[in-house]
Amino acid sequence: MEDQEKRKKDDERVALKKEIGLLSACAIIIGNIIGSGIFVSPKGVLEHAGSVGLSVIVWVCGGGICALGSMCYAELGVTIPKSGGDYSYVTEIFGGLVGFLLLWSAVLIMYPTTLAVIALTFANYVLQPAFQNCLPPYVATRLLATICVLFLTWVNCSSVRWATRIQDVFTVGKLLALALIIIVGLVQICRGHYEALRPSVAFQFSEEPSVGQIALAFLQASFAYSGWNFLNYVTEEVVEPRKNLPRAIYISIPLVTLVYTMTNIAYFSSMSPEELLASNAVAVTFGEKLLGMFSWVMPISVALSTFGGINGYLFTSSRLCFSGAREGHLPHLLAMIHLKNCTPIPALLVCCLATIIILCIGETHNLINYVSFINYLSYGVTIAGLLYLRRKRPNLLRPIKVNLLIPISYMAFWAVLLCFSLYSEPVVCGLGMVIMLTGVPVYFVGVWWKNKPKWIHRLMEKITYVGQKTCYVMFPQQDPSEVEPLASSKATD
Repeated sequence: MEDQEKRKKDDERVALKKEIGLLSACAIIIGNIIGSGIFVSPKGVLEHAGSVGLSVIVWVCGGGICALGSMCYAELGVTIPKSGGDYSYVTEIFGGLVGFLLLWSAVLIMYPTTLAVIALTFANYVLQPAFQNCLPPYVATRLLATICVLFLTWVNCSSVRWATRIQDVFTVGKLLALALIIIVGLVQICRGHYEALRPSVAFQFSEEPSVGQIALAFLQASFAYSGWNFLNYVTEEVVEPRKNLPRAIYISIPLVTLVYTMTNIAYFSSMSPEELLASNAVAVTFGEKLLGMFSWVMPISVALSTFGGINGYLFTSSRLCFSGAREGHLPHLLAMIHLKNCTPIPALLVCCLATIIILCIGETHNLINYVSFINYLSYGVTIAGLLYLRRKRPNLLRPIKVNLLIPISYMAFWAVLLCFSLYSEPVVCGLGMVIMLTGVPVYFVGVWWKNKPKWIHRLMEKITYVGQKTCYVMFPQQDPSEVEPLASSKATD
């Protein structure tokens, strides 16, 4: 009898904890967006844009496009209040196959690759002071990147509160680093050092840019802006999500757009376009030119920024695995959480392992274009789902309802960008599509095929049992209020 009561109490408290308030929600969005991108992407944007003026316009418009997308995601997030972001919305709207393809590409390529790139950037900047005249050793960078990923995985497994506190602190740190760049740049401008920013000079093109090259410039900027939709992956852990999710989006996206635009203007106040294109670490070159004996501040600031970015990506991508397993698209073990800490330990371990494998394979920077293309593809499919949902289920409860011009404008930009990207880089974009479509046979074998041989079911049950005993996890309870609006709307539609 006592055992039954104890088990009942355990079941009552085992659920994802709502510990993400408005401040932490803003920190998750800002912390995930501001990673290594703003310190790496300016070179790619300028290279494809062809001029300083057009590159600044690309950064401003990139933030505007993110704002349009984030408003659509705010509506989806409060209409379908499930963790999992794009995947949960697409699965709810279009069904299992389309949702699985997004999940497959994200788990296989998008998030492990992005985590690996950010972890390698962290390792390179930490080791740079010790190897000033040469590149840090290959093995040393991989080892330090792996240690960083392992440590942050342990933190996320131990406590949601620790993970969000790390995110809060390092988000403040990376904003301070960018504030330093902006302030130094503004001082340079006040001193009259803004030759590259004069309109007569800023729009001088080395060669006339094609529409395809401008589309690739937007793809490069999109890598720096990626992460704007990540709060939607942890909706079930947000305090009062219908209030705090849209507020956090409306605060964070304009702030990041302002910071990115001012940072690029600051770069051009001290570097010519040729110098920026020749630099592999723009912020470090900026620091060496203007900070003198304090130039060491820049590599440390970038390292802190990327450390917070790794933590944010681990936190949110593990919730994607968790949501996929809960829908039956991944092994059930990944849908379980720790009995005491209420953290999705199996999902975190899978994300950690996938990242370490990609770190060990070799160079990951070549995959950035694949990641950006798949990212934009998933954004477009998700926002197309919003339009489809408006038409098919008009009586669905929508605490936030954006003007139809917003998703239509986003879809128009999305279609133009993807078409010209395919035209300019058919191999890269084609491989991105192939990676996503490899999930089709996996879906039919792993999910659609129900009458599998008994030995497969026994094997999966054994793996699940061992995983439960090892990680001390169980299925969480779902808050009925989170699915009630969907259920009631289906009854009335």
